[in-house]
Amino acid sequence: MARRGSTRDGDDNESPDPGSMDDAGDDEIGRAEEGATIACPYCGAPNEIVLDPSGGRRQEYVEDCQVCCQPWNVLVQYRRDGTADVDVSAADAE
Repeated sequence: MARRGSTRDGDDNESPDPGSMDDAGDDEIGRAEEGATIACPYCGAPNEIVLDPSGGRRQEYVEDCQVCCQPWNVLVQYRRDGTADVDVSAADAE
């Protein structure tokens, strides 16, 4: 599996938003990451992908590599603080 690096928008010294993840319901995401860089499990090329916090805390979908066009299984899991864990695996690995 490939894992992305954090791509957080905003100033690192910024204080947390009072209406952020701690106050959000189970399916609500407050201030959340909206992008990630992952490595293709086929060719290893870095890919920038867009994340959609409105899709819920746990999301699974298929996306194609921007370089070699091979399909990946993408798993996104948002933490309460809005950071996202993004894992990709080869779609034919199942």
